[in-house]
Amino acid sequence: MRKGAKIAVGGVAVAMVGAAGLGAYNLVDAVADGAGTNEAAPVRTGPPTGDEVDKAAHDFLAAWAAGDTEHAATLTDNASAASAALTGYRDSAHVEKVTLEPGAATGAKVPFTVSAEITYGKQHSTWKYASSLDVVRGRTSGKALVDWQPTVVHPELRAGGTLRTDAVRAPEVTALDRDGAVLDAKDHPSLAPVLPQLRKRFGEKAGGEPAVEVRAEGPDGGAGARTLHVVSKGKPGTLHTTLDADAQRAAEAAVAKRADASVVAVKPSTGEILAVANSKKTEFNPALQGQTAPGSTMKVVTAAVLLEQGKAAPGKPLPCPKYATYGMRFHNVEESENPKATFAQDFAASCNTAFISLADDIPDGALAAEARDVFGLGLEWKTGIGSFDGSVPADAGAGKAAAMIGQGRVQMSPLNMASVAATVRTGSFHQPYLVAPSVDDRELARAARPLPAPVARDLRSMMRLTALSGTGARAMAGLGGDVGAKTGSAEVDNQPQPNGWFTAYRGDVAAAAVVPQGGHGGDSAGPIVAAVLRAG
Repeated sequence: MRKGAKIAVGGVAVAMVGAAGLGAYNLVDAVADGAGTNEAAPVRTGPPTGDEVDKAAHDFLAAWAAGDTEHAATLTDNASAASAALTGYRDSAHVEKVTLEPGAATGAKVPFTVSAEITYGKQHSTWKYASSLDVVRGRTSGKALVDWQPTVVHPELRAGGTLRTDAVRAPEVTALDRDGAVLDAKDHPSLAPVLPQLRKRFGEKAGGEPAVEVRAEGPDGGAGARTLHVVSKGKPGTLHTTLDADAQRAAEAAVAKRADASVVAVKPSTGEILAVANSKKTEFNPALQGQTAPGSTMKVVTAAVLLEQGKAAPGKPLPCPKYATYGMRFHNVEESENPKATFAQDFAASCNTAFISLADDIPDGALAAEARDVFGLGLEWKTGIGSFDGSVPADAGAGKAAAMIGQGRVQMSPLNMASVAATVRTGSFHQPYLVAPSVDDRELARAARPLPAPVARDLRSMMRLTALSGTGARAMAGLGGDVGAKTGSAEVDNQPQPNGWFTAYRGDVAAAAVVPQGGHGGDSAGPIVAAVLRAG
């Protein structure tokens, strides 16, 4: 500042103007007025004097620091824009108090330093930076005014933009497995798309605090925003998941043997998800979100319908011909046949034509109803992360027949088919979840009714037969205890090999896997499921 003593006004260090300059000019005007002249004082022209620059800067900074944004705005050459920017500085940037320290002017430019006290929720921070202003003469008033530019508020602020203090992202979370072991994407690569979802959904609920930043936003909002100051780095929350680190490692190792494979394991008694793994490391998570035909693994649901309605029984004869027609011609893998088969043998051998031969015995929509009301498929699953809930449309004709063997418009993920096996194991549906519903008070999906006890018993006996001597025997070899399995091969248009599917349970662990273009499910997906069951 050029003249006078430096004092503090409204938190701003300013300089008082001496008797010369503007004060002297006003005195002359007053004398002239006292002489009886009626002429208006002439409007000043030319660049502002040094004293005018000092006073204009002093008054503007003092009003801004005092929180009088409207008065501060009138001391600029664009009151409307200045008022909006200074109000946004207070409200959008959450500046509770600002201290402004002017430096020595260079011509019409006055540098100043800013110390802004920011409060956002529980977070407090002091933000210090340097800025400057220019003083110009008003074209109509002749007064010395601050040349309003957004850069007066902050050098990074642009026309139409604003400064905003906000929580910029969800808090980080430290995800733990069911026993307290830390889960990270380095040790468990398949969790790379899962962990960010957990952070977004549960960061604050897990006790974390989000990072808070001051950002310069453009006229279009957050796009291209620049961080100017970090109010708080935040702190991570601790989130317990249902995953089992040992099962997860086994799942990761199993899918790694295939170029493309996905597997999910669940705990039948509770629905807790124990492992999620994909060999392809992308943001899309096919293990939980895949939507493809499940092939003959769907026969578990179809068998439940037939058993409930008394159209089949494990020991009841049901021939397995090479072909069957119901709206269209269906065949078996390798066109096998067994004219003396029972329903249980058809299930264990995965005979398509035997199931198709009973299509006329169940009403249209019965399969879709069984899938929804007993197995919970198509209900709104709230697993804690993004997942597909299964889809079984109520088709008729050839569409119904195709759905019975897991083709047509039926769509499933490995998660869905693992849940199907789990429902058979316990006799009732327990919606899978990866984070306990108590964390965010969400309601899990509930099926309308359990499997009738005799039907559950028959299904378990047929799945056990499949695991011990049917199409799943090779994969399940060596796995003792209470076991059950079902294989599947799902044909896909314009795909040379069908997708291989396998779902099974052992004790209180159920798992399902798919290998795109894997061929026979027992050979491709079966070993993956078996490896996870061994770990469980």
